[in-house]
Amino acid sequence: MTVTETRLSDVKFLTVAEVASIMRVSKMTVYRLVHSGELEAIRVGRSFRVPEQAVNQYLRGSFVAAS
Repeated sequence: MTVTETRLSDVKFLTVAEVASIMRVSKMTVYRLVHSGELEAIRVGRSFRVPEQAVNQYLRGSFVAAS
């Protein structure tokens, strides 16, 4: 295992509802981000789980400067 790899047991997975709550958006918005590929997720059965790190990366990349 390299330094940049994260052990799967160390990854915290969030539900779509949890991600929506964190981001203050609807669950449908989260589903759109997942389906468009903008937000990384894995499929577990019929539902999605989003790595917490993916949410943090998405939010960091989405900041815009206010004028």
